[in-house]
Amino acid sequence: MRPIVLELHQLHRSYRGGAAIARFRGTEPAEQDAPEDWVGSTTTIFGDARRGLSKLPDGRLLRDAIAADPEAFLGRAHAERFGSDPALLVKLLHAGERLPVHCHPSRVFARRHLDCPFGKTEAWVIVETEGERPLVHLGFRRDVDAATLAGWVERQETTTMLRALHTLEVRPGDAVLVPAGVPHAIGEGVFVVELQEPTDFSVLLERGGFVTGPADGHLGIGYDLALTCVDRSGFGEETIARLRRRAAEAREVRPGVWNVLLTDADPYFRAERLLPRPSASLEPAFSIVVVVDGAGRLETDHGGVVPLVRGDTVLVPHASGAGRIDGAVEAIRCLPPLLDITIG
Repeated sequence: MRPIVLELHQLHRSYRGGAAIARFRGTEPAEQDAPEDWVGSTTTIFGDARRGLSKLPDGRLLRDAIAADPEAFLGRAHAERFGSDPALLVKLLHAGERLPVHCHPSRVFARRHLDCPFGKTEAWVIVETEGERPLVHLGFRRDVDAATLAGWVERQETTTMLRALHTLEVRPGDAVLVPAGVPHAIGEGVFVVELQEPTDFSVLLERGGFVTGPADGHLGIGYDLALTCVDRSGFGEETIARLRRRAAEAREVRPGVWNVLLTDADPYFRAERLLPRPSASLEPAFSIVVVVDGAGRLETDHGGVVPLVRGDTVLVPHASGAGRIDGAVEAIRCLPPLLDITIG
């Protein structure tokens, strides 16, 4: 089973962006803003039965192809744990404007109120930035009580909410882990590879200009209940610093392969930066490889050779076997959660 070079899959969302994705992928910009490219997705947009699903070059939905042979795509151990679900969604995301202040529910909340085993912990690996001071906003600086937060949301006190959050300046190569429940917003001009749990659950604390009215943004369960998923605790500077890992702080796990994220991310997903010198070895695993710079090649035991250039996104099935990447290339390898970790 060969690795599969995936086509561009840009989607329209409630915010502007996408030009950086078109440049990165070497395509013409979308006629309208399409700020997200869902890469190798078996996940649908919230409230839609089909939009969001990736197609393979032969026209099949990836979801259907995996369901027909989950062990080949995902490996036996993963299939025994998660069935035909990769337990991972990878996106390219370009914020053409600051995203709204929002958060995502945890697995516990999603099981209890949304009939889903997954929440939406996510992480951003910064690819490019624009402007003199590219920013992300993450986590309240001080504890916020429930009534205060509900008032901010009801009155749409956006400035107050933003000021209550930590503001981080980010650069290419940085990685930021965003645990479920933590309020956040990506700033204008930031282009990321996003890894996340395979859902489209968002609770919008800020609605103005992003949704049509107060009936939107609460996952159809009402704001009284939806706001209970928000982590209202204050994060100290040390906690925030721990959630952001700069490129120089990444841990080399084998020659040419660096672990990009904290081990806290392992129950949800994993990310490796591949910088071959002259090659980087890959164990058999389902993965999404995003080529962020240069050119090289991917060779697997059972899938032959696939050339790689900046902007490529490649799905590597487990059945492709062990592999290696060679060349003057940099890539982010996105992997499902570790199977030997159980979380609530």
